[in-house]
This record gives sequence, C-alpha cells and structure tokens, in this order.
Amino acid sequence: MTTPDPKLMDARWIQSVLPHRYPFLLVDRVLDLKPGTSIRALKNVTMNEEFFQGHFPGHPVMPGVLILEALAQAGAILLVHDIPDRDDRLFYFASIERARFRRPVVPGDQLILETEISNLRRAMCKLEARALVDGRVVAEATMTSAMVDR
Repeated sequence: MTTPDPKLMDARWIQSVLPHRYPFLLVDRVLDLKPGTSIRALKNVTMNEEFFQGHFPGHPVMPGVLILEALAQAGAILLVHDIPDRDDRLFYFASIERARFRRPVVPGDQLILETEISNLRRAMCKLEARALVDGRVVAEATMTSAMVDR
C-alpha cells in the first residue's frame, strides 16, 4: 500500500489501521510516516480525558503508562499500515525497557509521538520511542512488540 498524504492521516484513517477505539485510541493524527522506518504522530491532551477524573483531582497529569501506550499505538500504525492482511493481525507489547518520564503531561499539551524501528524480524519488532511537548522530551522507552494473528 502507498502511504497516504499526511493531511489525510486523521482519526478516521487511524481507525482503519488500528483496532483501538474511544476512550483507548490515543493517537489523533499522523504527521509523518516513513514506511519501515519511523512515524511522527500527535495526541491532543484535553481536560475531557476520562483518566483526569482520578489522576490527580485538582492536579491533572496524564499517566505515564498511557504515554507509553500512545507511543506503542503510533508504533503499531508504523508496523501495520502497509500490511495487506492487517485486519487479521495485532501487535502486543512483548517488553518495555529503559522507560523514563522526564516531565508531566497536562491538559492542553500536544503530545508528539516519535517512534523508530531499530530491529525488525518477522513477527517481532524493537522500537525506539519518545514523546515530546513543546520540543522537550517528556517520556522515552525502548519497546518490543510481537505480531500475532487475531
């Protein structure tokens, strides 16, 4: 498959690639995609997010595990967007290494998700990922994903 124009890689296109749906779809738009190499995507963090109700009342902070999940979803888009039988495949976390959280992510932030393939073998892929807000790294990790049949 060819890579669509970035202007067309919106939430509807993302839902055609990923099985995730609200409230767990954590990628709003793909900004840039280099097949087999890297992806740059966007998550608009709004006060309407369900997790802010309890994390933390009066001082809302996006949970770190959800930042990692957003990075993983961006990575999954990179890995499956051009697989012809992607409706028959899923990517699961196999491991997360060296996860670091540098700054809190709060309502109003635009989370830029950058994921790059560092090693790809048949059904396993290692990804280097980082999340940024205003050009500053807020989280980073090395993630391994495993492709499985649905």
